[in-house]
Amino acid sequence: MPEVLIVNGYPRSSRENFAREGVTQPHLLYGRLLERHLPGAKAQVFFVADPENPLPGEEELRRFAGAIWTGSDQTIYQTERPEVARQIALARRLLALGIPQFGSCWGAQMAAVAAGGKVAKNPKGREWGFAKDLTLTEEGKDHPLTEGKLERFQGFEMHLDEVTELPTGAALLVTGGHTRVQAIAVETETGSFWATQYHPEYDPLEYAKLLAARKAAMVKEGFFPDEDAVLAYARDLEALHERPFDQALRKKLGADETLLDPAIREREFRNWITYRVLPRL
Repeated sequence: MPEVLIVNGYPRSSRENFAREGVTQPHLLYGRLLERHLPGAKAQVFFVADPENPLPGEEELRRFAGAIWTGSDQTIYQTERPEVARQIALARRLLALGIPQFGSCWGAQMAAVAAGGKVAKNPKGREWGFAKDLTLTEEGKDHPLTEGKLERFQGFEMHLDEVTELPTGAALLVTGGHTRVQAIAVETETGSFWATQYHPEYDPLEYAKLLAARKAAMVKEGFFPDEDAVLAYARDLEALHERPFDQALRKKLGADETLLDPAIREREFRNWITYRVLPRL
């Protein structure tokens, strides 16, 4: 039975807040993807932001067929904070050991920084909801991570920071208007880290829960006039999850098949399993 490490990048306080707000923990979302795309695999969750949890050693890590990084509410360029520094150290250890890695959002930023790239606050502010203009680059059209994706597609987003400098050995595969670096493949002499800034692990229902939990921030940042408006938008997303073929709802929210069809939305994760995890097994 293959074992896959799921690295939850959220600190304990944030995970407890998710629990209070009814948000599904991100490692569980990736656990579901793993069940669908690698049936029989055993997932081991590691809460890397908790300083009391010692980082796994080389012998322990070598048994994993791959490692998955969830999102996080941390700021990766605050490397003086131990809950950030230890995550970068783990990603670099996995690269050195040749354990294939995949991640989204925080995972894309981790892939860049762990290999020598840079991340900064996006001057355009938060990107949220779903990007409607995700576009394959020339490299993306021929890369196995994005195999089967349309040249232009949609993806769920929720982030304040962006990759500003790609590391040596990284390929930019998907770009967008609000955030330039939307998917990258990092290849080093020993390992690989494929990642998306958008979230293939979310569906409209799970994203609605996340949005509702962050209603105060969405109002404060000027995206909605009040919290009731945030919750109304979240209810529309929940309805879309229940009725994905409702054309009126699709038009209202601006969602298309590339966002709503799991076979399309989750393609990058499936490709990672196919081209990185299975060959290792």
